[in-house]
Amino acid sequence: MHLVASERIKLFSIATPWACGLFAFAALVAPAALTALTATESRLPPTVASTQFGFQLALVAVLLLAALAVTSEYHSGTIHSTFQAVPSRTPALVAKAAVVAGYAFLLGEAGAFTAWLVARVLAPDADLALDSAADWTIVAGTGPVFALAAVCGVGVGLLVRHTAGAVALIVVYPLMAENFVQLIPRAGQAIHRWLPLNVVTKFLSGGGEANAGRDGGNAAVLSDSPLGPGWALAYFGAFALVVLAAGITKVRRRDA
Repeated sequence: MHLVASERIKLFSIATPWACGLFAFAALVAPAALTALTATESRLPPTVASTQFGFQLALVAVLLLAALAVTSEYHSGTIHSTFQAVPSRTPALVAKAAVVAGYAFLLGEAGAFTAWLVARVLAPDADLALDSAADWTIVAGTGPVFALAAVCGVGVGLLVRHTAGAVALIVVYPLMAENFVQLIPRAGQAIHRWLPLNVVTKFLSGGGEANAGRDGGNAAVLSDSPLGPGWALAYFGAFALVVLAAGITKVRRRDA
């Protein structure tokens, strides 16, 4: 608990988590508000999923927040003081990941539910009620996904260490890399089905169930992952833990 308290103080003593957190919150809420404001009687937001259009951009902000929480310490040199106090390194790094993940979870829940509430207020005639488990997953599932993404971001920061490299990797991968994989002849589509962000999208889309029977029965399938929503979240969680474990292993070996 002392390590957790220490990491909390370090995290919130710099501007990065506040700036990234504000950006992620705005990225979730603003698209939902714009969608609701532009809705008309003939064009209402059809599903709860329409309130979460800003998820991908907000996810990038969370990944950046997590990676910068690590690289900023390497840049300033404060990480060395931490390792002097905790020579085994692993407890301190796990505590850091836990603190960042907790903040990301709260950020995701606050942003997702605010986005849904704003859309419901601005478009009261739209069918935005949380009537099913899939509807709840689309909104409430943002927090767990952000928490796991933060764990992954911490791992990336430990692996890369340099701010510029970490930022480049985190921005390029979610926004471009997975889509480019689909262009690989023959194997592209098969590989894409198992890439982490595509898989976790299956979880956040409620597996397509939330859209069934709405908007003329035209389901909006956002992911081609073969996994169900629950397994998709578990897969993404395992991926995040592997990245964190790889980062911790690199730190322990390099600094031994």
